Amino acid sequence: MRRPWIVGVLLAGLLLGACGDPTSEPEEAPPTPSAPAGTTRQQAPTTPTRTATAPTVLYLGDSLAMENQKVLAQELRNDLDARYTSAPYSGTTLCDYLEGTNERSLVPDADKAAALVRSLHPDFVVLQFWGNAWGYTWCMDGITHDKARSTYFARYAADAARLTEQITAAGGSKRPRIVWVLQGPDPITPDRVRRVNAIYEQQATASGDLVADAGGTVSPDGARYTWTKYLPCTAYEREHPDYCTQPGADRTTLHFGDDYLHFCLAPTTSTPKPCPVRSPGILRIAREITRVIGERARSR
Repeated sequence: MRRPWIVGVLLAGLLLGACGDPTSEPEEAPPTPSAPAGTTRQQAPTTPTRTATAPTVLYLGDSLAMENQKVLAQELRNDLDARYTSAPYSGTTLCDYLEGTNERSLVPDADKAAALVRSLHPDFVVLQFWGNAWGYTWCMDGITHDKARSTYFARYAADAARLTEQITAAGGSKRPRIVWVLQGPDPITPDRVRRVNAIYEQQATASGDLVADAGGTVSPDGARYTWTKYLPCTAYEREHPDYCTQPGADRTTLHFGDDYLHFCLAPTTSTPKPCPVRSPGILRIAREITRVIGERARSR
């Protein structure tokens, strides 16, 4: 049983702060190669094939997307020559990116999913959401997993469908492909994240969209929903000690301290920002998203 103060670490990491405007040209991310050395399920192919037409990618999400955004930008550009815009806001959930929520949203109107699709005309919209529903997520109308589980899941599924509809309408004849990012294990509410991921998969199937099982890359082999702070190093991580954080034990660290949700190996701050240090979990997640987009882009 986790102690209450540990749960507080999670909430502190999601506190609202200055998230900034969409980032089309992020600062340099922690250096990563254009292709990994290994070909385990956590890694992208060793020899990426450039797409004939570089895809345009829009990345939206909560604090997980906030910490990932620069590394994902570098992976997409290195492997796919992608044009990239990110507009994550910490503490958000799906309904925050819906148009029509007005003041009951943590995301300003200009950064709603449909508004950005109309202005940027992306080929892919990547959505990464843990499933927040707490005191600051006003658009959820007080519906939380701990107090009303069936209502929470029904509302979450409805918001996923509605967000898909708004993105579809905004895209018009150039409808972008949505990439739903599956989340990693949650030791506090393991069934919740399993069911949220199932909602993403069902929505992707219903609308002909894509799923990136990024959460699988930070889960033990054969135990998809078992939370762990450490995993065996991949071949690439062994060759790059900054990523194989415990080389003597052949293990890499996924989480910092008692923060069981985020993958940045630096403390969360009151002002959300991209992760400033090399973090194996973030790199694994970014590569899986890039792999899924690359496979689809090359088949167009």
